[in-house]
Amino acid sequence: MSTPLFPRIAIIGFGLIGSSLGRAIRQHGLAGALVAIDRDQAARNEIAALGLADEITGDLAAGVAGADLVVLATPVSTYAEIGRTIAPALKPGAIVSDVGSVKRLVLNDLAPVLPSHIHLIPGHPIAGTEKSGPGAGFATLFEGRWCILTPDPATDRAAVDQVNALWHAIGSDVVEMDADHHDKVLAITSHLPHLIAYTIVGTAVDLEEDIKSEVVKFSASGFRDFTRIAASDPTMWRDIFLNNREAVLEMLQRLTEDLFALQRAIRWGEGDFLHERFTRARAIRRSVIEAKQA
Repeated sequence: MSTPLFPRIAIIGFGLIGSSLGRAIRQHGLAGALVAIDRDQAARNEIAALGLADEITGDLAAGVAGADLVVLATPVSTYAEIGRTIAPALKPGAIVSDVGSVKRLVLNDLAPVLPSHIHLIPGHPIAGTEKSGPGAGFATLFEGRWCILTPDPATDRAAVDQVNALWHAIGSDVVEMDADHHDKVLAITSHLPHLIAYTIVGTAVDLEEDIKSEVVKFSASGFRDFTRIAASDPTMWRDIFLNNREAVLEMLQRLTEDLFALQRAIRWGEGDFLHERFTRARAIRRSVIEAKQA
């Protein structure tokens, strides 16, 4: 791209998602200048060593000053405090976005503390790994993945289109939806699977030592997958569950009812019921592969 999409972009938080976004922005020439903002000195040192940004700072207000786009890539529990800190420094017409997994919280907690002269466009790229830190990122993380935007209907259309264009430029498919609908969808596709993974691995941890060592030694692919998911950032997932509790609890109740049905079928030898359930689940896997989300 010959002309940058944004003259100046500031990313707050350079973990897996923030650093991957920064890498992709630089690779595709989407920013005239990229500012990395991270309050952790070790992270700033790593960002500098890897050459991930044009400017690096731990000062939130100084980092966002003059930025045309500011992206929050920190745990969602930090949004309100960050918003209050950066609000006086945001230039008129700037766009503020994020990459968090809970979207109603952004409109409830972040919007009220930001000035009226900026455009708030919440976003959520459906991509990631269990790794964290500036060194964990890579520029192709978002290619072929969805990015969901959940702006308020009254948000300036040109600003929304500009954020949409950025995610498209780094290879994402972009869709817009209502924040509450997003939170319910993600509760079943992302949040509940992580909760299950943490629970299953936690159950293994609580086993007797001799059995636990055997579980680790003979881990089959299913358990290995659960341990990979359970290795995700605990702070981020704590915040997700606390801030999307209603949707997660609703989906957890549905899961509990389905588990009781499976428990009964196993107890009473209802093979036809089990086969039908497993067949339906197998079809979903085919759908995921066909949608190129595998």
